[in-house]
Amino acid sequence: MTVTELAGPHVVLLATGGTISSRASQGGGAAVASDTGEQVFASMGVAAPYPVRVVDVFRKGSYLLTVDDMIAICASVRQALADPQVLGVVVTHGTDTMEETAYLVDLTHDDPRPVVFTGAQEAADSQRPDGPDNLSRAIAVAGSPQGRGKGVLLAFAGTIFPAAGVRKSHTTRRDAFGNPDFGTAGSVSDSGEVSMHAVRPGIAPLPLPGVGAGSPRVDLIAAYPGADSALLRASLQAGAAGVVLQGTGTGNANRAMCREVADATAAGVVVVTSTRVEAGAVVPRYGNGGGADLLAAGAIPSGLLRPSQSLVLLSLLLRLGTPKDRIAEAFARRGTPPD
Repeated sequence: MTVTELAGPHVVLLATGGTISSRASQGGGAAVASDTGEQVFASMGVAAPYPVRVVDVFRKGSYLLTVDDMIAICASVRQALADPQVLGVVVTHGTDTMEETAYLVDLTHDDPRPVVFTGAQEAADSQRPDGPDNLSRAIAVAGSPQGRGKGVLLAFAGTIFPAAGVRKSHTTRRDAFGNPDFGTAGSVSDSGEVSMHAVRPGIAPLPLPGVGAGSPRVDLIAAYPGADSALLRASLQAGAAGVVLQGTGTGNANRAMCREVADATAAGVVVVTSTRVEAGAVVPRYGNGGGADLLAAGAIPSGLLRPSQSLVLLSLLLRLGTPKDRIAEAFARRGTPPD
């Protein structure tokens, strides 16, 4: 059932748009986020495993979100959890940037109750939408005692992932997500039976930036065969306070980019080196423009964090006014392989 006032335990559904809420635009055009949270909830067609209160945050395709939008979702999660009757929170979200928002919420989440992200690969008006099933399972996880103390989770196609390290691994397949380095957190059946195992112990949360924290620019720049420093230089000229370098292999670039990184870090810009490779840590081992030279130029290795989540962590730390040495410590701690 959908409720606005409850005297007992319930789950809060925060609706933000995405494919789960999308339908073809007028005249059979491209799909756009259009359904309200109530409509998304009603699409399940079956009774929810727990009473649910629905809150509309906004209706956007997640490819349109800014970091400020993601911070607004964090604030909505906190507001929902201010009610002691709330068992947990489900966030319906587009899959394009779900890994970024879920990680930002995880970085700032300071509550044992679960926050569970889910969405869909098929639009709400498709012949076989997957959103209703994903939502039903996510509600089961959010209300389950097994979800407590596990941090922020992502439930999709029956698999439960920890937010750290999760990434969209297929553009169209229904089982769209993977987490090759940090693994899974459990599973949830189509009947709502939740099975969870131990996950990496939580790291102390970071504060949520206040209204006056500003929006420092953080750019993502790729290294690729034949790349020069033109794009990196343009980012710096545009006022970037931070740059995530998507390196090749173990986190490599070339001599031209290394020289630009050295100039940037000397000027106070924070540069983080990640990699385009699917799994494995950034390891600064090569010279002649490789990762060892990037480290010597002042770049911070991201460990296991891929470019998407490296950008989120760096954006948050810069908004909080974190000095560079503390930023390096944060990446070392949060990008470390789980035991």
